[in-house]
Amino acid sequence: MRASLAPIWRMKLLHRLRFFLQITRAHGIVRRYFVTNGFDGALAMLGLLMGFYLSGGAALSVVLSACLGTAIALGMSGLTSAYMSESAERKRAIQALEHAMVADLGESAHGAAARYVPCVIALVNGVSPLVIALIIIVPLWLGLHRMWLPFGVIESAIAMAFCVIFLLGVFLGKVSGTFWLWSGIRAVVVALVTAGLIVLFEQSLSMD
Repeated sequence: MRASLAPIWRMKLLHRLRFFLQITRAHGIVRRYFVTNGFDGALAMLGLLMGFYLSGGAALSVVLSACLGTAIALGMSGLTSAYMSESAERKRAIQALEHAMVADLGESAHGAAARYVPCVIALVNGVSPLVIALIIIVPLWLGLHRMWLPFGVIESAIAMAFCVIFLLGVFLGKVSGTFWLWSGIRAVVVALVTAGLIVLFEQSLSMD
């Protein structure tokens, strides 16, 4: 271990990650990935659930399997795509900094950050849609195990999707400094438009 990096590796893990994010100014990127990919996961689940609700007749186990498969695919897609893109961007940034300073920064704090920050961003990018999708489909799991729900199983999952989308909008409002309720309502409006488009397409298909 190089002496210049020894104090960093003595930090606690969370402090170390916070330090790496600070020197790379990646806090905003992490928040952005969390919200955008979480929103993608929520809308994807809403679309699937609306499709099953409108088509009717699918077994609950089939609905749950389809949603789980989509959630895992979203998580893996977010994980790999973010890592590849962010890793390339960080390498490019560190090479530009090395060129400007005429020095090898591979064993510096900036070099270590360039290696580890893409992993953090990729983890957030992958975990965000996966966890949010899993939360949304909790009613499906409860229904499969004959547990009580206030509405029908798929209807409860759709309601959960709208609640999660509202909370993501609230979080985005807090980050941007806008009124949290307005930001949450805007997110729900996007979800309602999405659901409305699915209904329209389903009706057009049924008329054919």
